[in-house]
Amino acid sequence: MSIEKIILNALQEDVGDCDHSSLLSILPNIIGSSQLIVKENGIIAGVEVAEKVFSIVDENLKMEIRIHDGEKIKKGDIVFIVSGKVQSILTAERLVLNIMQRMSGIATKTAYYNSLIAGTGARLLDTRKTTPNFRILEKMAVKIGGGCNHRMGLYDMIMLKDNHIDFAGGLKNALEKTNYYLKEKGLNLKIEIETRSIEEVKEALRLGGFFRIMFDNFTPEKVKEAVALVNKRYETEASGNITEETILAYAKTGVDFISVGALTNKAKSLDLSLKAI
Repeated sequence: MSIEKIILNALQEDVGDCDHSSLLSILPNIIGSSQLIVKENGIIAGVEVAEKVFSIVDENLKMEIRIHDGEKIKKGDIVFIVSGKVQSILTAERLVLNIMQRMSGIATKTAYYNSLIAGTGARLLDTRKTTPNFRILEKMAVKIGGGCNHRMGLYDMIMLKDNHIDFAGGLKNALEKTNYYLKEKGLNLKIEIETRSIEEVKEALRLGGFFRIMFDNFTPEKVKEAVALVNKRYETEASGNITEETILAYAKTGVDFISVGALTNKAKSLDLSLKAI
């Protein structure tokens, strides 16, 4: 789904046939300005998306951007000023705030988690634990916060998780079926496999035929052991209930990636406000 489609769907949800409150209270020829005020320290995200929202609502609305996506913000900062028809500004207001508060919360959380593993060489990944129909924007916010995107969905990478492996009759069967399927369909998709024990890691290394191996719910000590076994033959990823208290221990194991669902599914929206000047 494109960003434009997300915005159009969201406007349809919010505005419906029209914004009655603005139409009845504001004359159509009234011109004015509003400013986005920061009420909480963090990382700003969604400025470029807000510009798209304003443009779709009214192409004559103009934004003066003072702080760009990815920059640090503090309480009292003015991120941008939007000017034009007041009716249009008010119609776009809530959607702009919903998007920017959510994205900024995710970017802020991502930047914080990144700060905890700085200098280790491990890279932070998001997951598919996202808000339905909002994934593109949430994953964009992760990148703005300094993280990396995992697969976008089920269509752009093969990921053989525990249930796939169990239902397929084991890792060997799952990998054979995957490679046969990709060849038959003429697809060039990378394969990641999930392992649940050191024994499964050893089996995966014997089989080969993938590009990344995930260690699911391993302790840091077990991840370190698994990373040594892989010995840089494949990309490695640690995943499963990794928190801000434990992430540094995982990063110090030498693992390439650490995936954290909390970047998106537990991020608190950042407090922002759009007020008339």
